[in-house]
Parts: sequence; structure tokens; C-alpha cells
Amino acid sequence: MWPVLVGLGMVLALIGYLVARHIPSVLVEQCTAQSAEGPAVTLDLDQAANAATIAAVADARRLPERAVTVALATAMQESKLRNIGYGDRDSMGLFQQRPSQGWGTPAQVLDPVHSAGMFYDALVKVPGYSKLPVTVAAQKVQHSGYPEAYAQHEQDAAILAAALSGREGASLSCEVRSVGTPGSARTGGTAVTAEVRREFGSDPAADPPAPAPNHVAYRATDTKAGWALALWLVCHATTLHITTVDFDGREWNSSTSDKGWTSRTSPAGATGEVLAGLASAPA
Repeated sequence: MWPVLVGLGMVLALIGYLVARHIPSVLVEQCTAQSAEGPAVTLDLDQAANAATIAAVADARRLPERAVTVALATAMQESKLRNIGYGDRDSMGLFQQRPSQGWGTPAQVLDPVHSAGMFYDALVKVPGYSKLPVTVAAQKVQHSGYPEAYAQHEQDAAILAAALSGREGASLSCEVRSVGTPGSARTGGTAVTAEVRREFGSDPAADPPAPAPNHVAYRATDTKAGWALALWLVCHATTLHITTVDFDGREWNSSTSDKGWTSRTSPAGATGEVLAGLASAPA
């Protein structure tokens, strides 16, 4: 009996090794932002999409990176970057805003673009907010019963803000299993461009979405703005059915997303152009 148990144990150990070695790359869907100093922040796809939206709304308002750091630290504490429909009393959404306190209707508070905008509206009214400690700036907006709690998220929020603002280039990437299909590239392209305009607040000078080639293109005003948009596209790849993102000589591909950003292999866009490839259903 003992040799049988030993043999069974070896088989189970081998199976465990193979699972640990091969399955995570298939099952884990996540986004990782790497700082220049070394620390990294890992979020699931839903959290990353919400973080990217918070950064995009700040970009639309031409707010500094510090505002994004404060907003992200706040949302990390209040909701763990999840757009939840519940909370203390009538609190809800990324920032746990209360419709009864003038933050908007329940539907508006549950719209990340609206809730982020309302947070920034309040933040910019705080004198010298960009020079205040994150926890102080956040508390002046939130009036939380736990004002020191925001401080624990400052480092992670700063890493995410540096990445999503575009300052650190290709410092964030997402691993995905599938981006699905929107039905047609034209439908998909229209949806992508509409959401870019809604979140970034301006016309990104998009090429007309076309089924062949399946792409939309945006002309970036500078490299930093280009990376901000490129990373936003990656963070929203699964919901907007984006298969590739191409910018500044680098490419993210959903089919090899575990490799992160690589040297360009797809047809390049024009200089300064962010190119997004779109999934489409078979004809």
C-alpha cells in the first residue's frame, strides 16, 4: 500500500506542477502597472477599466496627474475601484457618492464618467489640493468617517496615475482571454470612438470606422497623450472588442497579451497615431 500511495502522490504532484505552470496564463485576466522604481500594481479588468476612466475624465478637464492620484486613492478606498450599487445609507458607485446629497441621480452616480467628473468638480474647489497630502485632499471632498484610510492607497494610486496619464509610456499592460465580437467592425469602431469622445471629452480626429481594415485611428497631440489613450484602449479591450493597440513603435495584441507590449508587428499607423484593431464577426 505504501508504494501505491507514494506513486499516487508523485502523480498528483506532477499534475499540480503542470497546472501551476500552464493554467495561470490561460485563466488569469488582469492588468499590471509597473513603476520606474520597481513596485507594481495589479488590478482585474473591471478595476483597470474604471481606473482608466477616472484618468481619462481628468485628461478631459486638463487636470494634473496629482488630481488623478487623489481620485484613484479615493476610489480604491471607497469601492476598491468597483462600480457597486450599494453602500452606507444611499452611497453607491466608485466614490460612494450619495444621490440624496446632490451627487446626481442613482443612474448618474453609477456612471463612472459622471461620478469621476463630480469628484473632480469638488476637488478643484479645495484650495491648494495638489500640494496637500492625498488623505487630506480626499477627505475634504468625501467627509469620511475614516479620513486616514486614503493614505494606504497613495503609492498604488500614484503608480496607476503615472501610467494612465501616459507619462510612463508602455508601463501598463493587460492579460485577457478573449475580447469577443461586436457584430461588425463598423459597429465596433463607432462604439469605440463614441466612448473615447465621452470620456476624453473631445473629438480625437478618428478615421471613419471601416470593416476593412478593421481599425480606428486617433491622432495624438503628443507622445504622453498618445500613451494615455493607448493604455485606456487596452484597459477597455474586452468591453470594446479591441484586438490590438499600436502606438509609438509598440503593439499590444489580445491574442498574445501575456507578452505585454512588444515591438510592432502589425501595419503601422502614421507617426503620432494611435491605431486600434477591432474584432468583427465572421461574414
